[in-house]
Amino acid sequence: MTHPPLSSTDLAALSAMVDADRFSTGDSVLDLHARDQSHHRPHRPEAVIWPVKTSEVAAIAAYANAHGIAVTGWGSGSSLEGNPIPVRRGIVLDFSRMNRILSIQAENFQADVEPGVIYQDLNARLRHTGLFFPPDPGARATIGGMIANNAGGTTTVRYGSTKDYVLKLSVVLANGELIDMGCRVKKTSSAYDLIRLFVGSEGTLGIVVRATIRLVGLPAEFSATIANFPSVEAASRAVSELIRAGLDPAALELLDAECIRLINREKQLGLNISPTLFMEFQGPTLNQLSETMEMAQTICEETGCSEFRTGLGRQERNRLFEARHELGEMVVRNHPDGRIRVMDMAVPIATYPEMIADARQALTASGLSGYIFSHAGDGNIHINVIGRKNNSAQWAQVDQLTDQLVQKALDLDGTATGEHGVGIGKRPFMKAEHGSSLAWMQRIKSLFDPNNILNPGKIFPAP
Repeated sequence: MTHPPLSSTDLAALSAMVDADRFSTGDSVLDLHARDQSHHRPHRPEAVIWPVKTSEVAAIAAYANAHGIAVTGWGSGSSLEGNPIPVRRGIVLDFSRMNRILSIQAENFQADVEPGVIYQDLNARLRHTGLFFPPDPGARATIGGMIANNAGGTTTVRYGSTKDYVLKLSVVLANGELIDMGCRVKKTSSAYDLIRLFVGSEGTLGIVVRATIRLVGLPAEFSATIANFPSVEAASRAVSELIRAGLDPAALELLDAECIRLINREKQLGLNISPTLFMEFQGPTLNQLSETMEMAQTICEETGCSEFRTGLGRQERNRLFEARHELGEMVVRNHPDGRIRVMDMAVPIATYPEMIADARQALTASGLSGYIFSHAGDGNIHINVIGRKNNSAQWAQVDQLTDQLVQKALDLDGTATGEHGVGIGKRPFMKAEHGSSLAWMQRIKSLFDPNNILNPGKIFPAP
């Protein structure tokens, strides 16, 4: 279905559905909602609306469905694969004002939230309860956006990703109908699991307007550790052995030497410039953590570790992981004349050493600048490749490298995207990854959104 431009009648009808200060067609607002933090080309919407009530979202969706207008949800714009870019223009629904924490049920280890809640703000509210929401993508992401992309992050190795914490959803469908799914218990065998269908669907099946999320207890003690290695291959072998030993790290991050050099320059951390594992372990007592640290050190040394630093205090731990979270922004700042291609793929932990070695070899052979870092504990690899702006030949080389490494991940029974989502850039790989099941996904899309108004141009390969 084509998506006609908004007419003056459409603009008048839509603007009447919300207060005047929550509807805009201003150039600066449209530009702000034309791109996320990815390298993908911006597309300006024709109008931006800030809903504050479910009834407003339902009315807007029903009108858009009746008139074939594209509707794209917007959290904080921190996505890295073009997920919220309105490629078919139309309307952007910005949920930044639909950001209430509706209730905290500490006795049930649950919270009810609207989609615009920033996950760090929720955790700040939860601190006095001894509970927290574990998924940690790093950026100031909204919970609605995290649900749309099934966000993960540094803590996924121990705690899992967003899908593991969503108990209930209220969703507005394309026709404006509101449906509720899920229940307040952690375990259920009742009928189809629609929660898992909608989490990670990138707003292509419905628009989340409320969520009940599961919380867990804050750990009593922690220990942070740095281990340096002579190569990324040696560090990746250590990752496999640490997981095999059942040490259950809360975070296990691998950064190559270029990442460490950049972090030292920006944060003055004075780290050894070599492939490095950042590790965090949590537990009920310091004695237990001490035993875990001894085992971790033995494993790292047996796999070639050149230096093992443990017992880092909370302040130093926070500095390290703050630097890790800001690494993508550091890359952008240090390459003002370049475009950054952010790659995200994941492989089974057994093939992680092979994947990381091939990535380093391919990046070196290409002659391109790049940074390799990963949520190593779950085999999720990120590579930021630098290409010069307005250099089409070099950018074609970047695309070729991307295709080569994503295909390598698929050949190793991995996935084209571990946490960033399909968005725009990973669409060409969906047939290779999903085979005949992709056609069934398209049927599901057509069932929920027959007029293809919800975030069109995402996930599925172009016709």
